[in-house]
Amino acid sequence: MTLRTLYLLSKFLPAVLVATAVFLTTERYHPAIAGTCVAATSCGRQPVQFVPGQRITVEVVNLTQSVVQLQQLSATDPLSISPGQVRTFVRGGRTDPNFSVVFWDAIGLPLRVNILKPEARKLRIEVLPGGRPPGDRSVYLKDDGRVAVL
Repeated sequence: MTLRTLYLLSKFLPAVLVATAVFLTTERYHPAIAGTCVAATSCGRQPVQFVPGQRITVEVVNLTQSVVQLQQLSATDPLSISPGQVRTFVRGGRTDPNFSVVFWDAIGLPLRVNILKPEARKLRIEVLPGGRPPGDRSVYLKDDGRVAVL
């Protein structure tokens, strides 16, 4: 290499280094590829949904260490659920297509819920301790069959 070549390389070296650094740290985007899920764990968690108007069995399970109060809006007075206890009821159908369940900890602690669909016509609501205050306070079966936690 000649002295002139080394001089030109040294002049452009900072620009080459910056360009290389930018190139190496930039995220590369890959095109999306559609396909089917081979395993349930590769697809992520699907939202819980039922056929609109379908009668379903609802299980509410108290997995906390304290008493939880439960009330089906426009259907029951508040019910107490002891730790470990399960309350079961049937809801839905053509005359009552959606429903709401509100719940609260008897001593005011925040709660969170885990919504599961163990069978085609069964909704399992697991009431757990924790969550950010005020926590989860209700579960609502919407007219379109989707389940929302509020």
